[in-house]
Amino acid sequence: MSNNQIDRQPLVTLLSDFGDRDVYVSIMKGVIAQINPRLTVVDLTHQIPPQDIAAARFSLMNAYAHFPVGTVHLAVVDPGVGSKRRAIAVEFAQGFLVRPDNGIFSGILSQSPAIAAVELTNLNYWRTPQPSKTFHGRDIFAPVATHLASGVPLKQLGQAIEPVSLVNLDIGNCKQTTTSVVGCIQYIDHFGNLVSNIPASYVQGKSWYVQVAGLSVPGCETYSEVKAGEIIALVGSHGWVEIAINCGDAHSQLQINLQDVLEVLFFSENQTSEYC
Repeated sequence: MSNNQIDRQPLVTLLSDFGDRDVYVSIMKGVIAQINPRLTVVDLTHQIPPQDIAAARFSLMNAYAHFPVGTVHLAVVDPGVGSKRRAIAVEFAQGFLVRPDNGIFSGILSQSPAIAAVELTNLNYWRTPQPSKTFHGRDIFAPVATHLASGVPLKQLGQAIEPVSLVNLDIGNCKQTTTSVVGCIQYIDHFGNLVSNIPASYVQGKSWYVQVAGLSVPGCETYSEVKAGEIIALVGSHGWVEIAINCGDAHSQLQINLQDVLEVLFFSENQTSEYC
């Protein structure tokens, strides 16, 4: 069966910092099912640390390309809920983004720019015209995402806004010199791996190592190239240079944190690596 013959059902991804102890995620899914019970909902994660927009940004940027074109990505990490921050929906090449305007999708939009955007001002697509001041995920974002995935045009959801006006969460760019690349830690995963903002393209085909927190860390290809408990740098499946400890937790053991600076250095043709 060709891709053109596949009957594509509507798809929504869901990401939040709600965890799994409370009923908030299930309530949002209930709202979605009330509007369109045929809609497929995929949980990206609900374990984003509370109010951690940067972690949500990275997780969404890492995930979106693995979903079909037309997917609606719904994200609720919203420390500004109930304030004057905008509730928005955005169209981009891969589909649609529904979220608070706090930079949560700025990683995605740095790779695939917005085509159009609206502020969610059409109350006809909210669960209620008087939404809770503390749960816009239930009353605004979940119903809007469902209507969008069900075929309602973006422009019908509210007032058009300029994509350039969207809030951008700036984590800084890596900087390249003739002999190195300087970047920072942009994400720490469940294993304690320290993911930098240096993309794989900078190190491909080169011999390299990382300097961070007074340490020199070998650049290798797999975790198993060093002994258990040893520190290593490599390109993770997400496509960014990361620092890890084989069978260990680099974050807790090395005390390296978000936004800490690191530098990738390259061996010259006359140098040889003692590492991997």
